[in-house]
Order: sequence, then structure tokens, then C-alpha cells
Amino acid sequence: MTTRPISQILLSLALTFSTIACAETITGRVVSVSDGDTLTILDSSNTQFKIRLAAIDAPEKAQPFGQRGKQKLSDLCYGKRASVEVISTDRYGRYVGDIDCEGNNANEVMVQSGLAWVYRMYDKGYGHLYRVEDDAKNNRRGLWLDENPIPPWEWRKAKRNK
Repeated sequence: MTTRPISQILLSLALTFSTIACAETITGRVVSVSDGDTLTILDSSNTQFKIRLAAIDAPEKAQPFGQRGKQKLSDLCYGKRASVEVISTDRYGRYVGDIDCEGNNANEVMVQSGLAWVYRMYDKGYGHLYRVEDDAKNNRRGLWLDENPIPPWEWRKAKRNK
């Protein structure tokens, strides 16, 4: 029965480290943009951090507007100084947070441009983004030009079920 205390210690350590990660700010230069909601930052010690923009979900690269979303995030952040307020880590080990690229909140800009949805499953504390999304929708910006755009979470689910 010694595995139970070891499990408790490991769980305690994991929670401690995830709490530390969540209170963190990462600053550096954006060196890569994977898609419309993921980028990589290189900090001053040459450590790379893969960052997922919190509370938004951009179209997948193979979806309509996927490439435009990637280009928009690149135009906004690539090669620029960025600061990330880390909120959590996701199941892929990426940091999740609010990204400021030289004074622009990238999370909000992507929704405002109509190149990302508010991610309904992870929107806690981001209610203001729904007004931004409604404005993009009402003004038919980006993906809202389509009559019935498919949210990326539905697109991924349909692709898995094929």
C-alpha cells in the first residue's frame, strides 16, 4: 500500500507546478505562428514556448479561412515582442494565455477580425469576447462572410468521425 502515498505526492507536485505555471508571464519574440490560435515565443534565455491563445478557436488550416487566420496572427505578432499572461496548460503541454503583441491583444483581435470564434468550452472569464464576436458577425468580417461557417470544434469532430 505504499503506492497511495506516492500517488498523493505526485498529484501534489503536479498541482503545485501547474499553479506556478498559471501565475506566470512569458515575454519574448514571436518566432513561429502555427495557425490562427497558436504561436511560439522565444524568451531572452533562448527558451521556446508554444502558446495557445486563450478562449478562442480559429479555423483549422484546411478549413475555409484557416490560412487567412494564420496570416492575420502572423501579421499581428510574428517577429514582434510579445507578452503572455499564462492561464493554464492544455492537454498537449502548450501554455494557454492572453497574448499582447506590441500593445494589441491578439486573442481579441482574432475574434474582432472574424478569424476566430469564442471557444465556448473555454470561455470562462471572457464574456466580453461575445460582444466582439457579435460585432464581427454583424459586420460580416472574415469567416462571417460565409452563410453557415462551421466552428473548428465541430469540424474536428466531424473529421474524427469519418
